[in-house]
Order: sequence, then structure tokens, then C-alpha cells
Amino acid sequence: MNSVMGLINLQEDGGMIRELAERRAVGSIPFAGRYRLIDFALSSMVNSGINKVGVMLPDEPRSVLDHLRSGKDWDLARRHDGLFYLPAPHEDTMRRGGDLKNFYHNLDFIEHASSRYILLTNGSFVYNVDFEKALRFHQNTGADITLVSHTTAEENAGNNIVLETAETGLVRDISEKPVAAPGMKVSMGVCLMDRHVFADAVRYAYERGGRDFMLDGIIRRAADYTMFAYEHDGYMAHVDSMSTYYRANMEILDPAVWESLFMSERPVYTKIKDGVPVQYKDTAKVSNSLIANGCVVRGEVEHSILFRGVKVGRDVKIKNSIIMQKCDIGDGALVENVICDKNVVITPEKWLKGAREYPLVIKKNITI
Repeated sequence: MNSVMGLINLQEDGGMIRELAERRAVGSIPFAGRYRLIDFALSSMVNSGINKVGVMLPDEPRSVLDHLRSGKDWDLARRHDGLFYLPAPHEDTMRRGGDLKNFYHNLDFIEHASSRYILLTNGSFVYNVDFEKALRFHQNTGADITLVSHTTAEENAGNNIVLETAETGLVRDISEKPVAAPGMKVSMGVCLMDRHVFADAVRYAYERGGRDFMLDGIIRRAADYTMFAYEHDGYMAHVDSMSTYYRANMEILDPAVWESLFMSERPVYTKIKDGVPVQYKDTAKVSNSLIANGCVVRGEVEHSILFRGVKVGRDVKIKNSIIMQKCDIGDGALVENVICDKNVVITPEKWLKGAREYPLVIKKNITI
């Protein structure tokens, strides 16, 4: 895979998940107890043998830089190649949103790369994909662009890129739809193409006033390219709203989903933090939950995810909830269908309850 350079696009719209993305990029939102969303795309690249990865930074990059640092935890802190940060332009004279301006202002780096192919992903999908197989598929079909796709098992609402393909995988039609019905083939936000094809698509779309790479660079020029879809049959989730974030975390508690993502020969890497193991006190009762290191549990936790350093007091009941790093749940509290961001304090005897479809979200550093 030395012929492939990875690009992770973190300039994504967080409007539907703004409670968690207000001060961080979507790709750096915490997930599954100890990970960030960007870990899945980055780990899939590293496990596929890609050793040159560029990260297209969002307008507010602090959370991304703090998590990835030198790339050491993904074996990308190297003298040659490794991890590269591609900053967003400080000034955009046309004041355009979208991701095209980032790609356009970093085209010099991309066009002068030694890699033949560009593997473009974003930071809002959860998956574990062998991109080496996708590259072989791309080469065998002679495609200009290969899109990694997944067939939906249930209705997906959000920003869906829906594909209609022939049996060979040739894309006959591609469109953007707000709802994808069960059985539809949707893009997983992964595109593989020659770097000259990528540069041409970016330059053409941006110089004609485009904002979005997929919409203006690919979908509207679909007739100009031969596109194929490479089908991924493993687990996939698109985290682009609060409801999809909550549902994806709850799905992780299914042993089959956990095994598909984390127990294969392709591990998911993340930033390492040394800490003490979980302390389960004699009053603790835990069932079907993920509890990260550093937690102290004195109450009851059911079908929930606790990130590092969470403290659960006596007579506490936590159910169907996501409690992020260093939260403190006071004695006698009830927390059900709730998402607590980092450093939330719930004082004793407080009862918080949301709906399964619309969980209650508590922003970081709040005391209730």
C-alpha cells in the first residue's frame, strides 16, 4: 500500500450533533468508552499498510491535535512519511463553507506526493475495513473512482449518498438523499482514486464556485468518471446526528457488533492513557455495559457506557446511558437515556431521564 496516501477530511457539518461538536470536530467526538470517531478511519488505514496520512484539519483543530499528537499511537510518528496536518485556510476571500476550500488550498501538497492513489475518508463513520482489498478491486476494475459502500439494514435519515449499481459494482446512478430505505446501497464516505483524478475534481469544482467535494466534485460530474462500488459487509454506522451517535454506542454493547469491530486481526488504535483498573465496590451491580479504566462504581449500571475516570455513587441507577470522561454521579441519582459530556457533575438525588429516540444531552462541565 505504499502507492496510497490517506486523507481524512474533518471539515464536516456538525449541525445535527452540535451538542457534542460545538467545541470539537465531529471526528474527535468520544465513542465507545475510550475511542474517538477518527480512530476507525485512521486505524483501518494503518492496518491496511498505509503509512502516509494527511489530516484535513477543521476550523477549530485543538481537539484533533490533542488526540492525534505525533501519530505515535498509530505508528505514524516517522522520519519519512507518517502523519501530516493540512490546515484550513485562514482567509477564504469567497467566504465559502464546505470542504472544497480545504482541499483546494492544500492541492500543492497532494499533487506533489509520491503516492499514486488517494484514499479519501471522513471522520464520522464507524467501521473496520481492509482497504488493501478495496485497492485490488479498484485496480482490477480499472475505475476512475471507487466508492466503499454498505447496504442498509434499516432506514437511515441524514446525509446519504445513495448508489445504484450493476452486478459488477459499476455505478449507474449516484445521488444525495435525506432518507435511505432498507436495502439501499449507500456510500461510507470513502473514495479511492488516482491523485490526478482527485486534483482535477477539486480544481474543477472549486474554481466554478463549488463548496462540497462529493456533491460538486463527484455527483455533479458523475458522467465524466467511471465509478465502481466496493461492498463492505461488516458493521458500519454513520454518526451525523445525536440519534445516530446514541444508537451506534448502544449497538456496540451487542457482542456481535463488538467482535466485528474490535476482535478481528485489525485492531482499532487510540490515544493511550495509563490509568488504574476499574474499582467495583461491594455495592456495585453492572450488567451488559462497557466500563473504562479509572472508574469507581458503587451503584448500578445497566446497558450503558462509562468512559475513563467516571465516579458512580451509592444507590445510583444508570441505564441506557453514555457517561463521558471524569463525570461524577452523586449518591441516589437516577440517569436513564442520557448522554453526559466530559466533566459533568450530577449532584445527589437528582433524576434525569430522556427518551430512547431522543436522549437527554448534558453539555460538558455542567453541574446539575
